[in-house]
Amino acid sequence: MNATTTRGALLAALACVLVGGSFTANSVLGDYPYAGGQFLRYGLACLLLVPLAGKGTAARLRALTLRQWVRLALLAAVGMVGFNLAVIAAERTAEPAVPGVFVGCAPVVVAVLVPLLDGRRPQRTVLYGALLVAVGACTVQGWGRTDGAGIAFSVCALAGEVGFAVLAVPVLRPLGPRLLSATVCAVAALESAAAGLLADGGGWLRRPDAVETSALLWQAVVVTVVGFVCWYMGVQRIGAERATLFSGLIPVAAACTAPLVGTGSYGLAQVAGSALVGLGVALGSGALRRAERKRAPAGSGLSGERTTGVPGSPRA
Repeated sequence: MNATTTRGALLAALACVLVGGSFTANSVLGDYPYAGGQFLRYGLACLLLVPLAGKGTAARLRALTLRQWVRLALLAAVGMVGFNLAVIAAERTAEPAVPGVFVGCAPVVVAVLVPLLDGRRPQRTVLYGALLVAVGACTVQGWGRTDGAGIAFSVCALAGEVGFAVLAVPVLRPLGPRLLSATVCAVAALESAAAGLLADGGGWLRRPDAVETSALLWQAVVVTVVGFVCWYMGVQRIGAERATLFSGLIPVAAACTAPLVGTGSYGLAQVAGSALVGLGVALGSGALRRAERKRAPAGSGLSGERTTGVPGSPRA
């Protein structure tokens, strides 16, 4: 890998590891109003991100078209607020592993959808890598009890995960990772407040206790501010289809941190699934192919690499 793709891969991996570790924080927010928690999380993240957005923030926002603002609203509604709502709704009648398995299929959907939207054919190595990542993610999580509603909401969660990657690509270039993260957080906070008022009335927001405050701060500062910026910087460098391969690290990170709080164990299935995720990421990102070319003897025809632009990448 060159410096740009290596840095992009590391940033995407870090973002997904942070999201996976956040499941521990989610477990202590079960009694806090959903919409109020999302409002506090995204509102605080927006306040922290605005000073980091750089110069010309107002000018870049004014330059956005109505279509781009609609895309930002959909990104926040589908990929952030809607995704979390779908996961919570699915877990009412399904075990947490069920939406996790569906979300683990996001790399496959993105590997097919992004090239089609770009007017090109899916890359076989990326698609094969995505399939390995999806199988690995399912192996890590296993399968659980569910019903029709649980499956339906799990499909909605998959759509939210895909939307979080795909909807951002056209607005990433004009805004940049920091301003994009700040803007969608502001929109998501407003959408959360509106949803809370409609669904829960005056009870949509309350003062969190000490444990809930710690969990919300972790989600806002670490998962949202650091995680979102790292994610979109990764997408900017390696494209959405390759960056989404690293979402397979989310269940791996969740499985690794679960034993720390006594909510799960890390056994042979988790080891095997983690290995499949790692292999899929290495295959889909091109790391295996590059390693083979470096080992190939001179004159074998395997050295050298043709670079192909991908959506959201500076080389596109």
